[in-house]
Amino acid sequence: MEPITIVLALVGVVVGFGVNQSMTKKKLGSAAAEAEKQLEKAKKESSKLVQEARDEAAKIADEARKDEATRRKEFKDVENRLVAREESLDKKLDDLDKRSEKLRASEVEVEELKNEIRELRTKQQEKLEKIAKLKQSEAAEKLMQMTERDIREDLKGLIFKLQTEAKENAEELAAAEMIAAMERMANDVTAERTVTALKLEDEEMKGRIIGKEGRNIQALQRETGVDILVDDTPGYVVISTFDPVRREVARQSLEMLMKDGRIHPARIEEVVAKAQANVQKEVVRAAEDAAREVGVVGMPKEVLQLLGELKYRTSYGQNVLKHSIEMAQISAIIAEQIGADVKICKYGALCHDLGKALSHKVEGKHHHISGEMLRKYGVPEEIAHAAEAHHDDIEATTLEAMVVRVVDAISAARPGARNISAENFAERMRDLENTALSFPGIEKAYAISAGREIRVFVRPQELDDLSAIKTARDIATKIESTMQYPGTIKVMVLRETRAIEYAK
Repeated sequence: MEPITIVLALVGVVVGFGVNQSMTKKKLGSAAAEAEKQLEKAKKESSKLVQEARDEAAKIADEARKDEATRRKEFKDVENRLVAREESLDKKLDDLDKRSEKLRASEVEVEELKNEIRELRTKQQEKLEKIAKLKQSEAAEKLMQMTERDIREDLKGLIFKLQTEAKENAEELAAAEMIAAMERMANDVTAERTVTALKLEDEEMKGRIIGKEGRNIQALQRETGVDILVDDTPGYVVISTFDPVRREVARQSLEMLMKDGRIHPARIEEVVAKAQANVQKEVVRAAEDAAREVGVVGMPKEVLQLLGELKYRTSYGQNVLKHSIEMAQISAIIAEQIGADVKICKYGALCHDLGKALSHKVEGKHHHISGEMLRKYGVPEEIAHAAEAHHDDIEATTLEAMVVRVVDAISAARPGARNISAENFAERMRDLENTALSFPGIEKAYAISAGREIRVFVRPQELDDLSAIKTARDIATKIESTMQYPGTIKVMVLRETRAIEYAK
């Protein structure tokens, strides 16, 4: 490079540096001036803000002082009121203490007066007893005797009138309601037996049922628990037992064996087990159908099981499940007419004879067992009571229980519903007459109208008219508590006084 070029470059650098330094100083000067300006402005604004803050603080302090003064005044007013109330309470307590003292003094005076009155009454009573020559108890007894003698005739007339009116109205209304309910029911009535007969195809089948040395029939009887009679009726096999469930199992088992043709002990065990399963299904189905037909829902499974077993139970030849269904339907009609709870009546009527499915397993009367089973499985108490009280040894305390009792008598008393032998009928007539004759003063008693009425003749010299009325009520009560019968029994007590003289 040439020397002149280098010199020129150095000169340019020096000149540029000087110019740049001069410009930098100018910028620094203007920046310092601007900073001074901004600082002055900031000082003015800060002094203004400080003054405003001071004014605001003074204002808040004034408000706080005013609020404090107001609160102090309120507290003072409250304190004054409390002091005034305390003084008032103290004054009332003083008044109460004075009144209590006066009352204690008055009580003492009253007690003294009572003692004086008692002494005077005792003295007067002693004087009266000396004058009348009678003690108080004797005078009261004589007064009662005189009063009873004076109003005896009025009482007899009143009792007779009330009883007549009650009977007339009750019988009229009850008959109308029951007839209205019965007219709406038209169930068929079929009496059932304790035996079942199966027709044989030929006599050879009879021998196959008996088996070699009787092993087949013995196996059948052992597995089913029934008596099988083969030789009694030509062409038929008779199954006899008082347990209808076992009888149904035996019937189905025999039918399956005769249809299959293979009859031997091993096959018998298999077929009986299958028949028992079928009967169990039929039991549950029958209970569900009955509940659905009546309109009762939500029954526990255990109750349904017992209800279904009633399909194979009979009472005097009447099927118990059909009887229960009929009762539930009639009870619903009567309950609607008299304002009772329809659900309770239907439920109680449908389950009233559950105990008959367990009567051979559980001790006690069947209606007591019915109530126990319903309570055990969580059925409401009003339903359990309605089912349990359908016989007279338990008092029906609800309207629904009385409805169930009435419809039980209606269903059982339908013509042809039950088989009652002549021997049982005669025995019931004798029991009815003996019940009436067990009372004192009874001369004769006759059961008439097929046991619907009993006429009792009393000795007039031993019983008066009032006692005759009481005797009729007592006889009816004893019949209700000791005998079982459908419908109602009319008790008629007759008292006759005859005056006989002879003209000679």
